[in-house]
Amino acid sequence: MEFAELIKTPRVDGVVLHRPFMPTVEGTLCLTGHHLILSSRQDNIEELWLLHSNIDSIEKRFVGSLGSIIVKCKDLRVIQLDIPGMEECLNIASSIEALSTLDSLSLMYPFFYRPMFEVIEDGWKLFLPEEAFKDLESMTDEWRLSDVNKDFSVCPSYPSLVAVPKNIDDEALRKIATFRQGGRFPVLSYYHRKNGMVMMRAGQPLTGTNGRRCKEDEKLINATLRPGKRGYVIDTRAINVAQQAKARGGGFESEANYPQWRRIHKAIERSNVLQESLIKLVEACNDQSHNMDRWLSKLEASSWQSHVKEILTTACLAAQCIDREGASVLVHGTEGTDSTLQVTSLAQIILDPSRRTIRGFQSLVEREWLQAGHPFQQRCAQSAYSNSKPRQEAPVFLLFLDCVWQILRQFPCSFEFNESFLLLLFEHTYASQFGTFLGKLHS
Repeated sequence: MEFAELIKTPRVDGVVLHRPFMPTVEGTLCLTGHHLILSSRQDNIEELWLLHSNIDSIEKRFVGSLGSIIVKCKDLRVIQLDIPGMEECLNIASSIEALSTLDSLSLMYPFFYRPMFEVIEDGWKLFLPEEAFKDLESMTDEWRLSDVNKDFSVCPSYPSLVAVPKNIDDEALRKIATFRQGGRFPVLSYYHRKNGMVMMRAGQPLTGTNGRRCKEDEKLINATLRPGKRGYVIDTRAINVAQQAKARGGGFESEANYPQWRRIHKAIERSNVLQESLIKLVEACNDQSHNMDRWLSKLEASSWQSHVKEILTTACLAAQCIDREGASVLVHGTEGTDSTLQVTSLAQIILDPSRRTIRGFQSLVEREWLQAGHPFQQRCAQSAYSNSKPRQEAPVFLLFLDCVWQILRQFPCSFEFNESFLLLLFEHTYASQFGTFLGKLHS
């Protein structure tokens, strides 16, 4: 398919751009295969370059022969384009709708982008599991790097190399994978240098209503315990949700089969609830009434801050178990690709100063989100303005970034970066010239 087939009117002169808190700009609007561009051709006036993939929805309005297109972006910007001529306006709107809803990954901008700067590092090879394991080897010899998933057949959402206890062989890992949701057997997430405790993550155990057990699974997580010590299983579901999961073949670790582990349930909401929360939050932020009581009421109704609090509380609990209690921790929810990653990532930021550097944070996102199988493609397909019904969309990673921002606000001198870095990451998760957040699985 040629992009030109979707562009009915490639260029319109005399278009006026309106943006909040910025002066209006009049110039020429151009549509390319990947960008909406508005240039005034004047010095000191910045051009607008907007990726079509960043457009969440558009609205058309007409007054006489003048048409306006309200463009609502996935990064939550809202801009207005006043276009002279009804036909031109309809053609531009039709083209934007077609170009912003392309499904094929191979047509996305990262496959066409050519950087205009010198590339000094290959980002795809910066944070390989082998390199991270070298740091682990310098601290302990109790773990090994397994290639049981080298062809991604054991667990499609795991990387090809994972860190597991040294005394657990690959055959045992294959058996455990059949006992955990999505094949996500327990793997090392974080090793605490201070006391040798660890944090692992996994999918839920598939115990079902019959109380199925897996002795290899029990052996694996018990291998992380010190003699006479107990561990903690932090389940990111409410107890009633975990109970209901049994009827669908899921479940949780029973005390009878895991006597050395104490299970704690923390209710972090699922994806559909989070998406609705984001929509309500953005509605509150866009409310033009300028009424403080109304704003606070809408903010509370969105429950966004409640979600942030619950995630931070759970991450603090995991960090406290490791650092204060001297206990190892296993974190899981249902699939282990959403709330689990929020908790393991934030716990590391709390515990490890190196994760609060730019390089360390990049490594954390790469290892705990990209390599760990967070489905960015589905979760970030739409943002808060889309008119289509949400399917699997959810601001899971955005909530994580908000939680990091909350910690950053309290301890600004403990971070090497500021909120601009977090905003940049947020923008690139929804639309980017780079392919970092483009897919859904590491494979």
